[in-house]
Amino acid sequence: MAGAFVCMLTGYAVAYSFAAFFGPLEAEFGAQRGDTSLVFSIAAFLYFQLGLPAGLIGDRLGPRPVVIGGLLIVALGLVVAAYASTLWQVYLGYSLGVGLGVGFSYVPSVTAVQHWFVRRRGTASGLAVAGIGVGTLIGAPLANELIAGIGWRQTYLVLAGLTVLGAIVAGMLIRRDPHFYGLEPDGEPVRPGPAAGPPPGLTLREAIRTGPFWAVYTSALLMSFGLFIPFVHLVPYVRDIGLGSGFGVLLITLLGVGSTVGRFLFASVTSWLGRRLSFSLMFIGSGAMLIVWSLSTSAIALIFFALVFGAFYGGFVAIAPSLAADYFGGRSLGAVIGALYSGVAFGALLGSPAAGYAYDFFGSYTGAILAGAFLCFVSFVIMLLAPEPARWLARRAQSH
Repeated sequence: MAGAFVCMLTGYAVAYSFAAFFGPLEAEFGAQRGDTSLVFSIAAFLYFQLGLPAGLIGDRLGPRPVVIGGLLIVALGLVVAAYASTLWQVYLGYSLGVGLGVGFSYVPSVTAVQHWFVRRRGTASGLAVAGIGVGTLIGAPLANELIAGIGWRQTYLVLAGLTVLGAIVAGMLIRRDPHFYGLEPDGEPVRPGPAAGPPPGLTLREAIRTGPFWAVYTSALLMSFGLFIPFVHLVPYVRDIGLGSGFGVLLITLLGVGSTVGRFLFASVTSWLGRRLSFSLMFIGSGAMLIVWSLSTSAIALIFFALVFGAFYGGFVAIAPSLAADYFGGRSLGAVIGALYSGVAFGALLGSPAAGYAYDFFGSYTGAILAGAFLCFVSFVIMLLAPEPARWLARRAQSH
């Protein structure tokens, strides 16, 4: 669990530090905001797309080599970006390095935690995935301070060194399936008896032929168009209204605070609202907060937006895997979750650059932010119309 926490903290601290680099990259290369946004969006697209192959490789080789290798790819990409003389070289370094590296390290680290825990699996998973929130919390402010002191190129080199350190620590702590150590989950000794069969549930091929799969996939895809706009454009937005880049970086930090809290707060709500309805509320909450952002010009309003939007984002991340398990069981859960993440990848790739190009053309983010809010509301309706998992499974069992 600690190894997975360190892995995610390291990878996502680098990924979400991009907000601090937006202005320096824009100035260095004379780039439009749409072009600069692509630096992050390509990375996000890759790390959401690579969940399925990363899980398959981790199952074959164990999580340690994939986690270490992934984080070392992140470090290498940062070194390449530090010496870039054109923006496309930043794409080559940061976008590909962070995208490939985080993509290959995330799913194997999360999967390792699932193998080791049964009785406290939810708690262990929540603590491990909290590394993403903590990484968001520290990545941007650390980068901002370093950029002010030593410049953006040297900051990339410092982050590369810290990423190598994170790879070493995470690699030392991460473990493959407990059966390789003569143990059952939760540290229990191996019990004699016949080998257990595969867990119940649907294969990936069966899952993608169902309505609930496409309801979750489509709603996550549509939401993700607006979901990542703040992580890329909040700092330049705040700079435009005269509050300064430093305050914008503080807001990215508050997104991390809200995300960390939301992962535990909203996950606990599912016990009495149910996971499908709780998941639906993450969409309407995120859409409402995007509307708040579009109207916000004061520091207090933006602080409120960052904390609450971050909480709904964290709840979305925390609830989605469990909802997938409710619908499709554990038989091919890793493959199903990886397939669902591919929808988020397309939204992450297109949403932030679209907002940047909209600003370049219209001189305002308002239209793009409101479009993201509208798509969140459409996602809410889609999930409201989706069947409850228990009733859907019961009908499916009767029909078969």
